[in-house]
Amino acid sequence: MISDYSSNNPEIRDILQFEGIEYLKLKFVGKELKEKSYQLTVKEIWDGKIVRDTIVFDSKTIGIEQFEKVNDTILNLKVISKLTNKNKLKMTFKFPRFSITKEYDAIETNEYSLRNIAEESKMEIGYNKKFYLLAYILPYEREDGSKSWCEVGTSGKEIEKWGEKFGIEHYLLFEMKFE
Repeated sequence: MISDYSSNNPEIRDILQFEGIEYLKLKFVGKELKEKSYQLTVKEIWDGKIVRDTIVFDSKTIGIEQFEKVNDTILNLKVISKLTNKNKLKMTFKFPRFSITKEYDAIETNEYSLRNIAEESKMEIGYNKKFYLLAYILPYEREDGSKSWCEVGTSGKEIEKWGEKFGIEHYLLFEMKFE
């Protein structure tokens, strides 16, 4: 997996940052990727508990045969997200020929950060089993009042327990599977 945050254009990066828009480009590469279906799921975690575990997207159920499996050794995915003025985390997942947009409840704060936890925590990405991919997190607040997103995103293990470990009220945890 190769990832690239934001835009190569510095003016566009400035505008995205000013508007609170996160933009992440992911590229999955592998010979075994060809002819695999793919699924993205999300766990919504509030106060340390998983309150929902739902399918965001499953290529096998899209209903268009040419989109049901990866047709190449490369799969590109762009994720565009932001906090709306209605306290919703709005996310668009853009695949090469289609996209899907979802909204998730959020708390009233502008401190959410989209993290590529597969990369940050050096997680294993494989086939025929789910792997952690992304997390939309709030920061960890240290005793001195400073805040850290990286400390959370790089902590790796026991991701579903970040709420308890770091005192994070809410976060989204995305898993992906190729099969």
